[in-house]
Amino acid sequence: MSTGRLDGRIALVSGGLRGIGRAICECLSADGATTIITDLDAEDSPQVAQALEAIGNASYIALDATQEDAWIAARARIERDHGHLDILVNNVGSDLTGKVQDLALADWRRLMTLNVDTVFLGTKTFQPLLAKAGANTPYGSSIVNVSSIMGLVGMGDVSAYNASKGAVRLFSKSNALEFADAGVPIRVNSIHPGFVETPLLHQGMERWAARDGCTAQELIDAMAETTPIKRLAQPIEIGKVVAFLASDDASYMTGSEVVVDGGWTAR
Repeated sequence: MSTGRLDGRIALVSGGLRGIGRAICECLSADGATTIITDLDAEDSPQVAQALEAIGNASYIALDATQEDAWIAARARIERDHGHLDILVNNVGSDLTGKVQDLALADWRRLMTLNVDTVFLGTKTFQPLLAKAGANTPYGSSIVNVSSIMGLVGMGDVSAYNASKGAVRLFSKSNALEFADAGVPIRVNSIHPGFVETPLLHQGMERWAARDGCTAQELIDAMAETTPIKRLAQPIEIGKVVAFLASDDASYMTGSEVVVDGGWTAR
């Protein structure tokens, strides 16, 4: 049942089929938004069909978020079908671990493409539609960029990921000021999750464990133990905060970094 907080709003979520992205789509739709899920899967895939059935009030666009032409095509489709966009959530991302001297330049560049270029392309492409919607919304339209606590603090063996998520944090702040100073009615905020129980986290821990001679579960247990709340987050706990930032309840927030980490960075 919709809360009505986002009734009549159109939202796009990149990387929306799985993990945190899927939870964000669920929360936006639960608050009343018409949610456009985007990801790499074909539009006729079982994963897409399952997501649309489960979420409701949603549609899907196959989108390679690393390609500008794909973003432009998505914008044309949304402009045709809806005329504007109220909410953009730049969620696409990946991870990369390893000591700096062991990182391949190709892997570094791939991570920056996935974690940074996609945020730039989404913002650049949809700025006109967001500005149009914001002019007709009491407190403007909303961009939420998914960063990480690793965009706030450093950690050994994740320098590439640190760099990419730090870039998302400052890109968000710069855009927030750029739009506000120019009178463009778009709020821009970043969200910084801690350790979240997702397939991506498990895959990353499997790779790390294979390198360090332990098990993925041991690493996950250690993450939980070092978190004051003593557990990992569930994706829905991130999705709810994104829905808040997308709504008029966050009307006085732009350029903010919202940390959702169970107290991890409070130490």
